[in-house]
Amino acid sequence: MTPKKIAAFALGPLAGALLSFITLPIITWLFSQQDIGRLAMLNVVISFSTLLFSLGLDQAYVREFHETKNKPGLFKTVILPGLLLLLLTLSALLSANNVISIWLFDIDSQFLSLLVALVILASFISRFLSLILRMNEKGIAFSMSQVLPKLLLILIIGSYVVLSVNNTITNLLLANVAAILFVCIIYTFNTRKEWLSAISEKVDYAYLKKLLSFGAPLIFGGLAFWGLTATDKILLKELSDFEQLGLYSVAVSFAASATIFQSVFSTVWAPTVYKWAAQGEHFDKIIKVNRFVLLAVIILFSLSGLFSWLITFILPSSYDSVQWILISCLGYPLLYTLSETTVVGIGVTRRSGFAMLAACIAFIINLLGNGWLIPIYGAAGAAVSTCVAFWVFFIMRTEFAIYVWQPIPRRTMYVYSTVLVLGAVANSLYAQEFSAQFILFWVVILLSTLLFFRNEFAQIKNYILRKTV
Repeated sequence: MTPKKIAAFALGPLAGALLSFITLPIITWLFSQQDIGRLAMLNVVISFSTLLFSLGLDQAYVREFHETKNKPGLFKTVILPGLLLLLLTLSALLSANNVISIWLFDIDSQFLSLLVALVILASFISRFLSLILRMNEKGIAFSMSQVLPKLLLILIIGSYVVLSVNNTITNLLLANVAAILFVCIIYTFNTRKEWLSAISEKVDYAYLKKLLSFGAPLIFGGLAFWGLTATDKILLKELSDFEQLGLYSVAVSFAASATIFQSVFSTVWAPTVYKWAAQGEHFDKIIKVNRFVLLAVIILFSLSGLFSWLITFILPSSYDSVQWILISCLGYPLLYTLSETTVVGIGVTRRSGFAMLAACIAFIINLLGNGWLIPIYGAAGAAVSTCVAFWVFFIMRTEFAIYVWQPIPRRTMYVYSTVLVLGAVANSLYAQEFSAQFILFWVVILLSTLLFFRNEFAQIKNYILRKTV
């Protein structure tokens, strides 16, 4: 993929994150911490539903795209089973006396239950339609599909301010549901040629069986991964309260700025590395990419540790603790992205069961860690536990990939990741008392990259010089 195409894919996450920095502070001033916590529970259910009902076939689509001639037939084969199962499940839940809104929000409301069902369905469809743009390298269309809904959300929230709309959970959910539905509509329009062609295709059940054999372990791995990313929020709701959940979700939302890096890299990386594997030219390139991603992870952790205090200028005083726990919240997007460069062997060899095992181990650790730390530290405990769990996830993915494929250099990667996680954990728990010492710590980590990554910096310098001359 050329730098121009990479930039096209990067536009959406970058602009989306910038727009989120506008909407998030406004939402914290307009709506209560409890309602922001309830919104976090909606996002938990959306991610769970997308992972579960995809049946691992979204990953099968990515894996098989370059190796099949009938791409419309492939798309219909991967989306249809999960879509039918999701529709049946939502129908059953909606007939069960508002169980959806009661469990998620502690509110008995048929309207809220309907909103949740609608947004889950739209998110599921959007997931598969986005793969069409991603695999066909339509970066601008992909990015616009992410940016326009953010603009719509800003307009809705802005209208709430102008019209003095009641700051209720219903209005907060309506704004977010409208934005997600808009995503689905845009994806539907941008991929109309592909999905219209897929309608007339017949499902090849033998081919579906093959795809499920690849995706089936990913169903359980997906559930484990959802548990890994959602345990903190669910246990905060059960072991603490919606206020701590709201505080934590705001920290996670700011940490989501790092998902610019994760989203762009993951979007570009999976198709590229499988293309390399198909052409038999991969290992040296993978090692090189791994080094650059590790450097980026170190820099982002360090800059967060140095400048997270700036958040306090744009949030209400009740969110001051966000500046301390933000660093640990970066563990998910950054360590996950780093693991994407080391887990290649599992995808290349189609040994997806090992991906499931890595997620299961990390999920158990996160479950135990949250159960222990949340009653003591609240939101900070959830952040610490999840950060450590994702470090374990990264280690497990790397070691399993090496086991099924071939070794990769990893000493520097393991040393730095360990130091970063220990620093993030200590920062979240003790930086309020030792802020000067932690600033010094992050400065030292940042400066150390000049020594250990001097070759990478030289390559970056040479690349910039070539482009500017």
